[in-house]
Amino acid sequence: MSWTLLVVAGLFEIGWAIGLQYSDGLTKPVPTAATAVALVVSMILLARAVQDLPIGTAYAVWTGIGAVGTATLGVVLFDEPASLARVGFIAVIVCGIVGLHSVSGGA
Repeated sequence: MSWTLLVVAGLFEIGWAIGLQYSDGLTKPVPTAATAVALVVSMILLARAVQDLPIGTAYAVWTGIGAVGTATLGVVLFDEPASLARVGFIAVIVCGIVGLHSVSGGA
């Protein structure tokens, strides 16, 4: 259950990171409110997940999910470059997330 909470927390991290772009520097009320809600939900779920998971592993996975998702959506939504190098480094982050999960002992 902790891994599920952690993954969902990571998805909400993507939401608040992308929300920062839509909020235009936190000047637009609706995107700003949605960003704040996503941030709070992400933190609460992360806090719950670290009750059972090592903090170093959980934090690395949480930020990794956020980084991969945000970078991917940056390409899709905001026309950020999708160079071979960028995609390769995103793949390295994914490998790190999978690796941390696999050596965590299923906690």
